[in-house]
Amino acid sequence: MPWYLVVYFVSYIPCTSASIPKTFLRAIISCSLTFSRMDVFSATFNLHTFLSIHVALFLFLFFSQYAAAATLLGNETDKLALLGFKSEITEDPSGVLASWNDSVNFCLWTGVRCGLRQERVISLNLKGLSLAGPVSAHLGNLSLLNSLDLAENSFHDQIPRQLSKLTRLQNLNLSFNYLGGEIPVNLSHCVNLKNLVLDHNNLVGHIPAEVGSLTRLVKLYLKNNNLTGVFPGSIGNLTSLQELYLSFNNLEGELPASLARLTKLRQLGLSVNRLSGEFPPPLYNLSSLELIALSHNNFSGNLRSDLGHYFPNLQKLYLAECQFIGSIPSSLANASKLLQLDFPVNNFTGNVPKSFGNLGNLLWLNVGSNHLGYGADDDLNFVSSLTNCSSLLTLHFGDNQYGGTLPHAIANLSSQLQRLILNGNRIDGSIPKEISNLVNLNLLDMSYNNLTGGIPDSIGRLTNLGSLNLGNNLLMKGVIPSSLGNLTKLVYLYLGYNGLEGNIPSTLGNCNQLLRLDIAENNLTGTIPQELIALSSLTKIYAYYNSFTGPLPVYIGNWSQLTYLDFSYNNFSGMIPRTLGKCLALGDIYMKGNSLQGTIPNLEDLQDLQFLDLSLNNLSGPIPQFIANLTSLLSFNLSFNNLEGEVPVTGIFSNVTADVFVGNSKLCGGIQELHLPPCVYQETPKTRKKHVLALKFILIIVFVASLSILTLLVVFLCLRRNLKKDQPADRPKSANFYPNISYEGLRNATGGFSSENLIGSGSFGTVYKGSLASDGAVVAVKVLNLQHQGASKSFIAECQALRNIRHRNLVKVITACSGSDFKGNEFKALVFEFMQNGSLEEWLHPKAETQRSSLTILQRIHIILDAASALHYLHHQCQTPMIHCDIKPQNILLDEDLTAHLGDFGLVRLVPGFSIEPNLHQFSSFGVMGTIGYAAPEYGMGGKVSILGDMYSFGILILEIFTGRRPTDTLFQESSSLHHFVETALPDRAMEILDKTALNGDIMPKPTNGEEYWASMKKEQMECLVRILDIGVACSAESPRDRLTMRQVYSKLTQIRQDFLGAEDVTRRLRP
Repeated sequence: MPWYLVVYFVSYIPCTSASIPKTFLRAIISCSLTFSRMDVFSATFNLHTFLSIHVALFLFLFFSQYAAAATLLGNETDKLALLGFKSEITEDPSGVLASWNDSVNFCLWTGVRCGLRQERVISLNLKGLSLAGPVSAHLGNLSLLNSLDLAENSFHDQIPRQLSKLTRLQNLNLSFNYLGGEIPVNLSHCVNLKNLVLDHNNLVGHIPAEVGSLTRLVKLYLKNNNLTGVFPGSIGNLTSLQELYLSFNNLEGELPASLARLTKLRQLGLSVNRLSGEFPPPLYNLSSLELIALSHNNFSGNLRSDLGHYFPNLQKLYLAECQFIGSIPSSLANASKLLQLDFPVNNFTGNVPKSFGNLGNLLWLNVGSNHLGYGADDDLNFVSSLTNCSSLLTLHFGDNQYGGTLPHAIANLSSQLQRLILNGNRIDGSIPKEISNLVNLNLLDMSYNNLTGGIPDSIGRLTNLGSLNLGNNLLMKGVIPSSLGNLTKLVYLYLGYNGLEGNIPSTLGNCNQLLRLDIAENNLTGTIPQELIALSSLTKIYAYYNSFTGPLPVYIGNWSQLTYLDFSYNNFSGMIPRTLGKCLALGDIYMKGNSLQGTIPNLEDLQDLQFLDLSLNNLSGPIPQFIANLTSLLSFNLSFNNLEGEVPVTGIFSNVTADVFVGNSKLCGGIQELHLPPCVYQETPKTRKKHVLALKFILIIVFVASLSILTLLVVFLCLRRNLKKDQPADRPKSANFYPNISYEGLRNATGGFSSENLIGSGSFGTVYKGSLASDGAVVAVKVLNLQHQGASKSFIAECQALRNIRHRNLVKVITACSGSDFKGNEFKALVFEFMQNGSLEEWLHPKAETQRSSLTILQRIHIILDAASALHYLHHQCQTPMIHCDIKPQNILLDEDLTAHLGDFGLVRLVPGFSIEPNLHQFSSFGVMGTIGYAAPEYGMGGKVSILGDMYSFGILILEIFTGRRPTDTLFQESSSLHHFVETALPDRAMEILDKTALNGDIMPKPTNGEEYWASMKKEQMECLVRILDIGVACSAESPRDRLTMRQVYSKLTQIRQDFLGAEDVTRRLRP
């Protein structure tokens, strides 16, 4: 081929060389040179061959140019899709999407990964970044995407149908968000999906049958939603499926036979639904199963005796709270890989198969609350076989019908055993002293049996025990061994109802983590040891029906966390210690049936007190007025004492019956229904003469005193006139009672108001952390921004409010400063007690960089009750009631013990002669709008300020604390609100809307299988949470007249907290 033809061929190359591999260029040139050596007129070369090569080359170059253009277009489409997604994000607290800009290639943006051969997005991973907003439909334009992970954020609205365009998608994870609506049917177009993870959202409706067309699925997670309907038979088409979780929904009916086709299935989670029928027959075909979770359903009938032969790979089997009957199959021992067997709350009979001793890997065996055992002597022989289970951590066979004595083999169980629960049976005999071999036990419950012979000293060697329950046995003639003092990790100690004798050992004072002590219904004697002063964490003590003597301990005030005290029916004598008034959390005091003397001490600070029983004692003197002032008090009993004088008629005395005073013959007055004699005040001639002399003496004293005061006043005014010029500024009247502090003192205390000491700022001022020179006390200094309109008014309001109020749940003011700074500018500041744990806002919505644990459910209950206590005081117990006007998490401050204190009284309103009825209140709401989202709706329409406005804010506060959602959350659009969000979820979906972070470190032991969490919480505790949310909804009603008052709310919340804690007293029936 001539040289000019080579040039002709190569002339196509410059325009496309960027997209043509170098090897192909070399091939073209080599081929062209070969042609150049040929004779165009030879027999081996003709025009047809020449044209064919020419056309082929032309077509290749054309399509190469087209491919290059398509790649550039695809790059731009991906970039625009990502920017479209970003534009719809409403919250990005960590700023993770800040890198999504033109300064860097989009393939380098946070969470984005592109392919190696071309710049197209193949993966988007933004898991756990606290993003909020809808899942953007723009993501459907990432046509080469094979992995999308947006889990553990706050995405809401529905799953966009446009995701169905991602036909190359293999992994889709949208779990742990707030997505609603139905599962899009057209997700079935994503035929390459291997992992579909949509759990822990608010999805509703049926599971689409079209899911069955995703035949490459390996994982399908739809648990913890609100899905309804039946289990779709089309899931049987997913023959590659290995993990299937549909737990915590409302699925019903029986499992379809098609399930038998999932022969590769390893994990099946169907707990907490409404599924029914026998143990699902299709499962017998699934020999690969490692986990079967069917708990909390309506399954019934017998388990097949050969059940274990079908599941050689089984590791975890959960069948709790169903309706299974018959015996537990011994063939389960053939499933040699078993780790956890959980069968509580069924109707199983017979016994635990001895063959279970062959399960060498077994960690958890729970067969509690069934009908196992026959009450026979040999019932517990199976325990010997379990000694071969060397890894066993939990053994629970409580609430059954086991009889006989505890075999000594129980001491040979796994040395790793942590929980041994055998309460509620018919076990007799003594507690084996060898039980001390189980050195890792942290929970030992043998209550409600017929055990005898006392408590062995050797129990004191179980130094890891956190809970010991031997109550309701027959341990008569035994004593409380002093070795229990070695159990320094003990939190719960239950020894009640046994007939124990002797004294309380002084060594018990070593158990300084003890929260609950139950020694009731025994024959204990002696005094309460002085060493128990160390039990400063004690919250409940039950010591009734014993024979204790001597005075009540004066140090009782050191038990500052005490909420329940029952010393009834003992032989205590002497006076009731005044220090009892320091136990500010007390809700119940029972001292009935003792020999207590003297007057009733002042307990006016016990604002949480609900029940007070001092009957059947020898108390004397008048009935103190403080009882009438205890607005939380629900019941009291003062009968059969030697009280005298007039019975009050206010407070709780306005609605009492005569039985609470019977046996006090010297009482008089009271309400008419008591039928007590009227109080008569007679004056004899002798006393009349004394009164005349006393009156003359008083008049002389008053005259002398008046003259002295007048003289002092004249001297003071003269001195004040001379000194006034030297004063930098007058202190406000509202701050006259505070210790003096100057601007310079506050400046030094805060390091010159350094930014390093800055705690926070608001509309009226800035708060700094400081240290007072006088005593080194750490304080919070609120410096008013006097340039802001209303700041001075806020300062005066706060001073007026704080000068006359005192309550343990209000932020304590230390002093105030009103003067000038070094430049002569007006300066005003308030100094408060410093709160180590900041505001509730910081705990509910922590910043990304903040390393802070989450509040547990119990801590949240304590906090909301603390806030309620403060508002109850402001609304109903102050001499002049107060309206706070700005209840929100930022104004709830937490001290080192996470006790809540209400602060920021800059918007407070005093309400002299107020009424609960909103139309009788005195103040216009103009300028008192509070904070958006928390302010009552009537304030925005010119309504009157009222305590019911505070109740609205408090209701929103409750809902925010337990859902973790702000009232201004973007989830709540024009037609929705936090109130509506919770109201529509109650009661059936309450668990779904709870703040997920509340599950971390909760009071309940964490199950090893995460999906079974709520199964470990008692039904009673779940009901308590629903009751709290109901209160929040009632308080945040649109109309003020529909809201509760704090008097009602405080009583309800106090009872709920007691019920919540009381549910712990029942033995936990947990599953792993």
